Amino acid sequence: MVSQSKQRGKPKLYPGARKTSRATAAIHAGQGRIRVNGIPLEIWEPEVARLHMLSPVAIVGDLREKYDVDVSVAGGGFMSQADAVAMSLARAYVDQVKGAELRDKITAFSKYLLSGDPRQTEPKKFGGPGARRRRQKSYR
Repeated sequence: MVSQSKQRGKPKLYPGARKTSRATAAIHAGQGRIRVNGIPLEIWEPEVARLHMLSPVAIVGDLREKYDVDVSVAGGGFMSQADAVAMSLARAYVDQVKGAELRDKITAFSKYLLSGDPRQTEPKKFGGPGARRRRQKSYR
């Protein structure tokens, strides 16, 4: 029996996360268009974030021309969102190829594109203005 999601042709979703940003990529056959929150990736600002999002696309090369990808991202800052989008794009392309060669190329470029970066901000504690900094003591 075929599941209902296969009958309707729903694309599989690929998650990506960094700090408090969450991205979800939906990939389907197409002409190589990538949209992030409905905006084409080629006109995304700021430029440093766009270049970071395009890094897995540069690695996959001609595979981009076979698929359209729609990514939705929310939360965090612009670089955190760029990391989350790059992770979801890399996971989507690797799942489409189903081979170890592309996975190895992406991992050689950056080990965090497929596995994620576990670093989080440390919470503030009492006795000071930040997570680690404390008030100085003066005895004289």
